[in-house]
Amino acid sequence: MPKVTVNLKLLEVSANALALIYAACRQCYSEQFAGDIFDQIKDDPVKQAAFIKKIISSGHESPLEHVKFTFAIQGVSRALTHQLVRHRLASYSQQSQRYVKEKDFDYIIPPAIEQNNLALDEFKKIMDLIQKSYSKLSLLLAGDGKSGEIANQDVRFVLPQAAETKIIVTMNCRELIHFFKQRCCTRAQWEIRHLAQMMLEVCQKNLPAVFSEAGAKCMALGFCPEGEKFCCGKFAPRGVEKNK
Repeated sequence: MPKVTVNLKLLEVSANALALIYAACRQCYSEQFAGDIFDQIKDDPVKQAAFIKKIISSGHESPLEHVKFTFAIQGVSRALTHQLVRHRLASYSQQSQRYVKEKDFDYIIPPAIEQNNLALDEFKKIMDLIQKSYSKLSLLLAGDGKSGEIANQDVRFVLPQAAETKIIVTMNCRELIHFFKQRCCTRAQWEIRHLAQMMLEVCQKNLPAVFSEAGAKCMALGFCPEGEKFCCGKFAPRGVEKNK
């Protein structure tokens, strides 16, 4: 039951992403067929990027929905994925605790607990006790003639939110921008914020024309929408001077 850390791998980005977004944008304002627009511009990424940045800055984001990113993620907690799947304009395929036996589950340790030796000892002790209880329950149910997924579906009820899980996530660019606005914010929970930052770096590397200005919502707004009570100080709340 070792401690694990997040691992992120980009599996796929839509092919000809810039040309695809460009053609979708142009179709909204052109008499031309998008198929012809796509063919005419697909080999001119500089022109595509400049036009797309202009369109995004104007708030016209629907063409971004035609391009998607697919990520493989491991080394995250069930606590994180419970938050992640609340972003409903996405597709998910997650490791099942019903079909995959957690005979020696890995787990994620929160930083605040890891930095406190007494808390860390207590946390590890709890994880060890849960693993032992999980294994004992599995044996007890096996004695009743229940095993495999039949047993797993019930004994998983004792597993903690710290248990490591694996998931595949597919989001289009528009939803990714929204995801980054919410989850890159310092008010976001630490684990999903770290994952969001990793995903943002991958998106910026692969499609800078779309994601160069992406990030926490205050970055786009120029002020903190969380109000004075929750503001981190990077941007002042609306109507409040930053150095007040």
